[in-house]
Amino acid sequence: MTTWYEGPLAAFDTETTGVDVETDRIVSAAVVVQDAPGTRPRIIRWLVNPGVPVPEAATAVHGLTDEHLQHNGRWPSPVVYEIAEQLAEHAAMGRPLVVMNAPFDLTLLDRELRRHRASSLDRWFESVPLRVLDPRVLDKHLDRYRKGRRTLTDLCAHYGVALEGAHDAAADALAALDVVRALGRRFASRLERLSAADLHTLQAAWHAAQARGLQAWFARSGSEETVSTDWPLRPELPAAA
Repeated sequence: MTTWYEGPLAAFDTETTGVDVETDRIVSAAVVVQDAPGTRPRIIRWLVNPGVPVPEAATAVHGLTDEHLQHNGRWPSPVVYEIAEQLAEHAAMGRPLVVMNAPFDLTLLDRELRRHRASSLDRWFESVPLRVLDPRVLDKHLDRYRKGRRTLTDLCAHYGVALEGAHDAAADALAALDVVRALGRRFASRLERLSAADLHTLQAAWHAAQARGLQAWFARSGSEETVSTDWPLRPELPAAA
């Protein structure tokens, strides 16, 4: 029997105008599909004109300028629809979806759907649930005492995965997919009997515990920063009174 980490996987990643899921916008996105380890991936890319200025700090990360996006990017409304449709198709086919730091990318996509389509990401998964594999959550749980940062670049170095063209949505999605496969093989004795559905449920609990631990660290440090325990999607903020 093929384990989940040796079978078909899809991966999703975005590049954005910033790091606030409530106000920032998608400027590029990619979905990568691979049927088995070592097989050639299939890649779908989107370039978006977000309709708002792209801060220089964001351009410095992903290299996408206002001028380039205005000339080459598509309007967000059809793009976010196509992305959600792609993710729903993979869910219907039973492909787990790899998303590094899922609460960021999936929540941002949800807010873009609400902003441009009067919809939400949940509506696409009412009949077939989304099964997410988040390498950040998995690694922090399975190797919790390892010191050091756990960005995608760090995880690639730790698990021996090549990352060519970091901060390109397709490159990052493929690297995250490869990290999940490598992580699955390294911790096979703990993971091989679990299904993607099992892991989705477990990761929600693991992420919540990780978030509570980080929140406690912030409290001890005197910081007022709040850490969300929600995974893989943060709920919509209540409207201001």
